[in-house]
Amino acid sequence: MKIRLRQLRAFVELAKTQSFTQAAQNLFITQSALSSLIKQMELNLGLQLFDRSTRNVKLSDVGQDLYPYIDQILIDLSNVLDEAANLKALKKGTVRIAAPQLLACTILPECIAEFQQSYPDIHVQLIDCGVEQVETKVLSNEVDLGISPERDHHADIETTLLFESAFCVVSPKNSSFDHSQPITWQCLENQPLILLQGQFTKRLSGDLDSTEFGPEFHLRPTAQVNFMSTALSMVNSGLGFTICLPYARSLVDVYGLTMQELRPAVYRRFYTYERQGRTLAPAVEQFKQHLMQALSALH
Repeated sequence: MKIRLRQLRAFVELAKTQSFTQAAQNLFITQSALSSLIKQMELNLGLQLFDRSTRNVKLSDVGQDLYPYIDQILIDLSNVLDEAANLKALKKGTVRIAAPQLLACTILPECIAEFQQSYPDIHVQLIDCGVEQVETKVLSNEVDLGISPERDHHADIETTLLFESAFCVVSPKNSSFDHSQPITWQCLENQPLILLQGQFTKRLSGDLDSTEFGPEFHLRPTAQVNFMSTALSMVNSGLGFTICLPYARSLVDVYGLTMQELRPAVYRRFYTYERQGRTLAPAVEQFKQHLMQALSALH
């Protein structure tokens, strides 16, 4: 059984107007074309939908039973097309993004605010979490996009380079360091260091093996914490120094601390994560492009 959209529209219009002449005009077709559509629909269904006389045309009892369903089909289709048009025109949509806590509380809120100035009807949901959770949330479709520093990732994750940035040392303003110039890693060798637990310190130590200091240089943290905010608070209390990336400068400033470049430069790359083979919705794709443009200047 083949029922075409044109037949459904012809059926509803004729039922409303009860006139072949008026219905044909409303549909911008000829009366003979309208009559053909109705006859073909009746033939396909095996039902007579209209009672016709020389004076008028009206729905048969069967036609009256079917009318609410057919009318609702056309309403639902119109809603679908309107929804699709809004999504395509970025007049509607939701973006769900997972990011490590430090990124989520420093540079991402400003990026989101700028995006929503241009696209006020798109809702951006930011989920702050641990670095290790970003991949899980992308794979489970809990979020559309993730942001993560370079990590070994699942085969179903597709990554795009977002930015790379060099590590800095954070110290109190009254520290003995010369704040007017970069600090060498070697200067930190005998200093009390407060570093993040897990992959952060492990990967940083591995990166330092490839510098001029070689494997003989080791980071020996006196304390390891889960969150950079804790490390910064400890630095502010005079308990030592910490190492972080420039995107955290706004938080460093809140604590009244000093951030200086470390030499030789050791870089950390950050990537967007998305589920491989999953087409991004227009709103998500637009936000991803905005994010890449906004963060490309980070170094």
